Amino acid sequence: MLKKIKSCLKNSLLVLGGFSVVFIALSFTSIPYWAYYGLAATDDQLEVAPGTIVIMGGDGMPSPSGLMRLYNGIEKAIEHPKSKIIIALPYNEFDSTYQLSLMASELVQKGIDTNRIVFAPNGFNTRSQALEIKELADTLAPMLIVSSPEHMYRSIHSFRKVGFKTVGGSPSFEKPSDEEKLKDETDKDETKVRNLALRYNMWSYMQYEIIVMREYTAIAYYRVKGWI
Repeated sequence: MLKKIKSCLKNSLLVLGGFSVVFIALSFTSIPYWAYYGLAATDDQLEVAPGTIVIMGGDGMPSPSGLMRLYNGIEKAIEHPKSKIIIALPYNEFDSTYQLSLMASELVQKGIDTNRIVFAPNGFNTRSQALEIKELADTLAPMLIVSSPEHMYRSIHSFRKVGFKTVGGSPSFEKPSDEEKLKDETDKDETKVRNLALRYNMWSYMQYEIIVMREYTAIAYYRVKGWI
């Protein structure tokens, strides 16, 4: 019995070690970024003005994902002044609609009419949010979804699955610092970065790998459930 346990433990360590090697090796390539970029569904863009703009709330306010989505959503709302704006973010018993109100307040401060803003607070995942918004928006009108890049593919296909005919996405990509400004291989200043591969890119790409694996798992679950 002990021998069997040792063998199982050894095999587990070998698998874990192999996975770790692959995980680290990929972080020195551009594969994680392109996998992340692929989830953004950049080809699924609207060619007409949206009747509805849906801002997926992410982790709420003032989280990084919530702020990025809101910033992008404000740009689209200004660009399309006739569109209805739906903020989709689950509320809870502790703060009620406080987070939703914070997001709406940001929109209003940027000149968006309050009459254009609608809350969708009851959905607890992308599927249930799509079903709730189906009751608030015209399924025949073009819809633009604003969300994080990794969440875009699943969002677009979830909304199409519940009956929305024309759905496009606007992924809220981050805008990193200019790489050339971060490094200077000739300057003798010790504070300047000489090589970004180890100090910057590798860690960013590891984060992309985790994000992509998590999202692919969610997509697989949605496919099994028939939600996309």
